[in-house]
Amino acid sequence: MAGGGGGDLQSPKKRKRDTAGKPKTLAKGGDDGKKRKRPSDANVAHGGGGEVKVKKEPVTAKEKRLAAKEMAESRKKKRKRNYSLEKELTVLWEKMRCHNVSSAERSKLVSEALRKMDGKYSEIAGSHVTARVLQTCVKLCSQSERDAIFEALQPDLLTLSLKKYAVFLVKKLVKRATKKQFEWFISSLHGRVAKLLRHTIGASVVDFAYQMATPQQKRRLLLELYSTELQLFTDLTGQKTHSLLETISNLGLQKSSVLQHMTTVIHPILEKGIVEYPIVHTAVLEYFTIADKTSASDVIRQFIPLLTQGSSAIDGDEPSVAPELQKKLKAKKKRLTEPLLVRIMNTREGLKIGVSCLKHGSAKDRKKIIKSLKGHIMKLALSDHGCILLVAILSIVDDTKLVTKIIIQELAKHLKQLIFDKDEASESAAEDIPENKVDVATNKEQDEGMQSAPDSKKDPFQRRHELLIKSELAEVLIQTLIENVGELLRTNFGKDVLHEVAVGGEDNILEGITDRIHSLHNAIASDAARPKTEDTEHAFDNYHSSRLIRRLVLESPAFAAILWKKTLEGKCKTWADGHSSKVVAAFLESPDSKVRDLAKAELQPLVDRGILKIPDHKAVEK
Repeated sequence: MAGGGGGDLQSPKKRKRDTAGKPKTLAKGGDDGKKRKRPSDANVAHGGGGEVKVKKEPVTAKEKRLAAKEMAESRKKKRKRNYSLEKELTVLWEKMRCHNVSSAERSKLVSEALRKMDGKYSEIAGSHVTARVLQTCVKLCSQSERDAIFEALQPDLLTLSLKKYAVFLVKKLVKRATKKQFEWFISSLHGRVAKLLRHTIGASVVDFAYQMATPQQKRRLLLELYSTELQLFTDLTGQKTHSLLETISNLGLQKSSVLQHMTTVIHPILEKGIVEYPIVHTAVLEYFTIADKTSASDVIRQFIPLLTQGSSAIDGDEPSVAPELQKKLKAKKKRLTEPLLVRIMNTREGLKIGVSCLKHGSAKDRKKIIKSLKGHIMKLALSDHGCILLVAILSIVDDTKLVTKIIIQELAKHLKQLIFDKDEASESAAEDIPENKVDVATNKEQDEGMQSAPDSKKDPFQRRHELLIKSELAEVLIQTLIENVGELLRTNFGKDVLHEVAVGGEDNILEGITDRIHSLHNAIASDAARPKTEDTEHAFDNYHSSRLIRRLVLESPAFAAILWKKTLEGKCKTWADGHSSKVVAAFLESPDSKVRDLAKAELQPLVDRGILKIPDHKAVEK
């Protein structure tokens, strides 16, 4: 086919046939017969009056890594609208978090980051990276900058409360909010509390606000869970009531209607397993006050499986991977492997839930609860509320073999630590559990407090005997007291433990090991028999030990006889003054005639001469 310009246009196949057998032309600047080398950077194609660079395929491992990185960057840019901004903010974030940055420089970095994010707060709050940057800025920025962020996010706070990463930003804003801002946030929750509590992420925001709220604000949040009317009419939530029963009475609500509404609120929360929050605990405890036995039992049965299993959910801000935070990260992971029952023992409401499950659960439920505590006994024993849960178990559970295996044997290994722990000692007789009072294992109150538990059939004294004597806990306890008698005598809480054991326990529970109690009496008397030194205050002169020894003289004739023989006989005049005089006078005040007769010959002359003073109401028999 002929064409213009004097040239022929041939098909590729024909052109190939025509050139067959002809010698190849020499490459420019090359040698005859040698193959032309490929350019190192790109293949060059000629045509259309220019050059087109063709990207070479990566060959080396380094080139492949760089190519993969470029491709990943390209994909991120397409997928994320604010990818470039995210990279810029990350650089600023790393700088502002450094410990060696001055306050002025950090403020400058924060302001620069906020300037870049201005107008996009709501958009970037849901991103894993930028949400953390914004959290840090909220923490470090000025109050005016924080107010601007709050105002910009105000319409979207409840929506952000349901997002995986934005929820931490919401908590940070709520934590740093002014009183006016926080009141606005509490008001914004009105009518939405129950719905948010059913959401696995939103529930944490409601509870966070609940824990920061004033008593009146807490009531406003709780009252929404009681009745539909209280959701619709805000003026009703302003009533100054403290309990659900008072609310029903004061507002004229129908008890059956409230019970029905609370059932529809609580059951979905339990079904989703959202039971780690104090606001949920409080609502459930209030539900128990109006629920019939069957309804309460249903809730208990739902609670127990949730309380006895661990959780992998993150509670609080996501942990950083910075090297200096590795210890905190490790501790958080360990805490998250604990059963929920252990983790909720940081609040009084959590304690009440645990005790309610013990009281109203079946024997099988109690067994499940106790087994879930294995490995966590000491943590509970040393915590303010956890120790009361253990006392409740000792008071309620009839299966003393299981209690001994899981709890008693673990406590026996750490008795010294427990004895010297002030919370463990002081909680023994000072804590109230809902409608009941419990005490340490040697005290009678532990059985009186929990005797209403429906499935506790074992005689209280028998239970105490099995836990103390049969388990050999008492033997270990007395040996620990003997080894540390000097220190225990001179401490406020240690002296109380010494007294409980030295008098044989309530109802003389330690009667079967009288010989070991006499050994403890000898140890106390031996410490008191030591001569005065400058290093240690004498037992008769110390405030705590002198009062303990006086009590033992008055309450234990056996101890009084040992003390007299070892320490005071022939030396009473030396101790007739100061704190020690109260110990000496106790022999004449004793209700036991044998004790009085033992010391009367030596002490009466001291009384007659005015050296030893006896209170007037304690007249000495002639």
